[in-house]
Amino acid sequence: MNTTKKKITALDAESQRLSEDAARRKNWKKWGPYLAERQWGTVREDYSAGGNCWEYFPHDHARSRAYRWGEDGMLGITDREARLCFALALWNGRDPILKERMFGLTNPEGNHGEDVKEYYFYLDSTPTHSYVKGLYKYPQSEYPYQWIIDENRRRSKDQPEFELADTGVFDDNRYFDVQVEYAKADSDDILIRIKVCNRGAETATLHLLPTLWFRNTWSWGRSGEGYWAKPSMRLLEDGSIVAEHESLGRYHLFAQGQPEFLFPRTRLTASGCSTRPIPTRT
Repeated sequence: MNTTKKKITALDAESQRLSEDAARRKNWKKWGPYLAERQWGTVREDYSAGGNCWEYFPHDHARSRAYRWGEDGMLGITDREARLCFALALWNGRDPILKERMFGLTNPEGNHGEDVKEYYFYLDSTPTHSYVKGLYKYPQSEYPYQWIIDENRRRSKDQPEFELADTGVFDDNRYFDVQVEYAKADSDDILIRIKVCNRGAETATLHLLPTLWFRNTWSWGRSGEGYWAKPSMRLLEDGSIVAEHESLGRYHLFAQGQPEFLFPRTRLTASGCSTRPIPTRT
């Protein structure tokens, strides 16, 4: 008698995660690359008296104003509701401000409308974001913020846009490749690895400041869902940071080595061991 055995194929790891997420056994998609590249200059953050949303919130305001409906950052991650956020902050020692978000032009500033003037690449991601990889290219010379604004304003719609590469800041490969990887050991357990490579011919210094912060939901004078109480972060004796949020719960941030943690008024940054000269890659 012939018998047929049912072939059972085990699910691969990502298919298993998708199955668990669909069945609500684990919330694998809770964390992901949901952090906006830019929140400034969008209709979501328009509080202008006349509804002039495209001019109301330019990039230059972003470092000193709180967002209400979202957050932005460089190659960052956050939960689905953008309550707790993690992203990069960089400084090449020459820029007038920290590089915390993608720079670009609002609709009236660009000769072809709004546009982000950066070079960044999303290299990989699984469907559940159990693995995510991105790359940002950061010039070693001073970032030409005002030059890009002025030149694009000067050009007509019939002329090409003035891009970052047109300024010459990437000549002779004088830039850093900053690569970020996120890998989930579990739905709420995420390993973060940041690699920096100097593509230029000379040694250069980069200040690398991984940053953790809560979106401000408590300063708007309202209560109820979406307007949670002010969360907290504090340094524990074991050298980790505990972050507690009314609806999100408690999370810990652990850092390799013994970095110096900085607690500014809006964002937590890790400094110290991550600030060093970056030699050229051979």
